[in-house]
Amino acid sequence: MQDSSWKPDKTSSIPLSVQIKQYIKSKIENGEWPVGTKIPPQRAMAAVFEVNRSTVVAAVDELIADGILEGRSGSGTRVVNNSWTLLTPSAVPDWTSYVQSGVHRPNRTMIREINRAEFVPGMIRLGTGELSPALHPHEMTRKVLERLPDRMTSLGYEEPKGLLPLRERISAYLSTSGIHASPSSILIVSGALQALQLISLGLAQPGSTLLLEKPSYLFSLHMFQSAGVRLCGLPMDERGIMADRIPELAKRAKGAMLYTIPSFHNPTGTLMPEDRRKELLEVCETAQLPVIEDDVYRELWLDEPPPPPLKAMDKNGLVLHLGSLSKTWSPGLRIGWVVGPEAVIDRLADLKMQTDYGSSSLSQWAAAELLSGGLYPRHLETVRTEMRRRRDRTLELLDSGFKDIASWKVPSGGFYIWLKLTRSLSMKELFEKGLQAGILLNPGSLYDPLSAPYLRLSYSYASLEDLEKGLLKLSALIRRLAR
Repeated sequence: MQDSSWKPDKTSSIPLSVQIKQYIKSKIENGEWPVGTKIPPQRAMAAVFEVNRSTVVAAVDELIADGILEGRSGSGTRVVNNSWTLLTPSAVPDWTSYVQSGVHRPNRTMIREINRAEFVPGMIRLGTGELSPALHPHEMTRKVLERLPDRMTSLGYEEPKGLLPLRERISAYLSTSGIHASPSSILIVSGALQALQLISLGLAQPGSTLLLEKPSYLFSLHMFQSAGVRLCGLPMDERGIMADRIPELAKRAKGAMLYTIPSFHNPTGTLMPEDRRKELLEVCETAQLPVIEDDVYRELWLDEPPPPPLKAMDKNGLVLHLGSLSKTWSPGLRIGWVVGPEAVIDRLADLKMQTDYGSSSLSQWAAAELLSGGLYPRHLETVRTEMRRRRDRTLELLDSGFKDIASWKVPSGGFYIWLKLTRSLSMKELFEKGLQAGILLNPGSLYDPLSAPYLRLSYSYASLEDLEKGLLKLSALIRRLAR
């Protein structure tokens, strides 16, 4: 909602509060913030504008005095007039009622704050689940793109399931992990997140239940709930989801499916061993429970390769397997895939055509070129080497600064350490004070309302220097806030 590219000019003779007031007024007058709009929190604006909060308060107070904004205790500040409605009684659309009546639920407030804060210059992102920009393979990508003019036959739309040469490459790539899938059983999607969106719309019945680990990344999203699906969390142990809890729940749940991240789970980092995977698959086969296997972290192993995917052991077409290049190559190119029975893939492909008419042709051709030679395996080795270094350094920093205030397990891959705080404190206050201190945190409550004492700590995004600075600040902050 807020334009992070605009900043007040600190060299100007015009006071900063006046510049901010004019910026807010222009948003209102241009119709970007219509009457009824709740403007961003003053703290968030101060962070984006890189000014003291008192400067924003002064600007907002003047607009309230002018009758353009109205502050309501407990519900924020809203636009109540613009320059036109101050002069004429003509009615304007009540956009707020439209926004609130949409089928898809909005992100939680904290998620929206995280999404905004990720683009604040200088913010140390201690929870971000993606590769550091320093690990993006710019030179390799340049080589891939340079080859495309000789490979690409069209810049038009691709067929519903995606570019055939890419699906052929993915079919060959999947076979190295034991998954035998023909191109006709593969759908190209704009990241695994879109795959989940398509599944929630195309396969899940309103009123049905999705079983999943608790905590889980999926609890931080609203796609299944917006489709009328209930999320039912299952407990985990150090070996992953507890499969013996599934039969009774599956029996009672209408049209149930199971969602799982068996390799380097988000947010806990847990790796499910092979015998638990077999047990899980057997239980689901007996219960005739379809499985969504989210395997986007698979290639990010640091100690040894993970066990075969569930899909590699699936002989009955029970498993939908999700993969992606976003975690290992480039999140911005938006290339992922779904593997499953052809009838299911046909259904999801039809739905994808109705929503975006196919993923970017350019990105699909680039991914096909990447997977056609030896570039990708070499890149993965580079990523693993660097990620291993980052994990080990983060563990050293935790050993030196957190032993008396937190506990954790050593992940064998992926991006995350599931940090349990052993001091009592308000996680909301920790999050807010962290923002003020220039560190962005991902509290555990985003992934499970009952995971209040946890943080999802990521060693993948921040530089080693920023990890050291950020963890030093975090340790001091926890000690200051602990009761």
